[in-house]
Amino acid sequence: MSATHFHRVERLNRLERSLSPNTAPDRCPDGLRLLAILGEVYGDGSAPARRRALQLDLDELVKTGRIEAVNPGGKPLRYRRVLEEPDEDPAIWHWTLEQLRALAAEAVPRRQLDRLWRQLLTNADEPRLDESRLRVVPDTFRLQPAELEPGILAAVIQSLIQRRALQVVYVKASGERTQVCLHPQALVQRGPISYLFALKNAEDEPLRLYALHRMVRAESLTEIPVRVVPDFDLDQAIGDGRVDFGQGDLIDLELRVRGYLTEVVRYCPLAAEQRHEDEPPESEFELRLWARVPSTGQLLRWLLGAGNNVEVIAPLDLRRIVAAQARKTAAMYRGG
Repeated sequence: MSATHFHRVERLNRLERSLSPNTAPDRCPDGLRLLAILGEVYGDGSAPARRRALQLDLDELVKTGRIEAVNPGGKPLRYRRVLEEPDEDPAIWHWTLEQLRALAAEAVPRRQLDRLWRQLLTNADEPRLDESRLRVVPDTFRLQPAELEPGILAAVIQSLIQRRALQVVYVKASGERTQVCLHPQALVQRGPISYLFALKNAEDEPLRLYALHRMVRAESLTEIPVRVVPDFDLDQAIGDGRVDFGQGDLIDLELRVRGYLTEVVRYCPLAAEQRHEDEPPESEFELRLWARVPSTGQLLRWLLGAGNNVEVIAPLDLRRIVAAQARKTAAMYRGG
């Protein structure tokens, strides 16, 4: 499959997924709304060219029965995804159920539900669920994703897929603009910010992180193969703390817990080997737990976010850090 054809297939899939099958006709998006939602998918060409490309894709999806115009003959046309009917063939349905049971049987004991949800949402074949029937909602406050310049994300993804170098104009924290040739290794999303692991120009090291929102222009250099870092492993890089989700040193954590957090940590343990027991009746807390966990910034932010519903008993160094941060916070609010 050529890169151009692959890009078209992915674009059609993205367009289809952006439409819900159950939206009321008057709330279904028209072409202009879809172009605003999927701006980076249609590149950074002229507005008429991007509108034509979108309309061709819409016509193709309508023709193949994947989407429908809910107001035929209306102006502007509005679209929604066609809801697929389940296959009534008993043999096919039996096979689908077996596949579903196999996926669930593997995921549940290992607490790998996030992987199961991804499989059900992205399976090209059965079993699958669309986003109108399955959604993963974060349990933390979500910042809005950093805004990207048009065409940046498409160029980065193209370079990663085709393993080609990437020419970018990058804005440093100081405000200085620099033009560099990057050799992308992997893309990672940390909270609301996307980062690219890449080598710069002719350097063999270090492997740096480049924030996509600092790129003001990007072009995949299809004639220049990427220089691959032989021993680069994305999981290892994350584990080493390169994107602030590092594993850090393992510590023996002891906590006292109360309030809403009691049920959370009872059923969603901090580690596979977590132990816990009820606190004595006279205690101000409800649960005491022990877990061997990585000492990371992520752990510290979680402990601070729990407020007075958690008390760190051990290790003492971590207890002192949490206490110092709590005192600083309290000082800011002293006197109302």
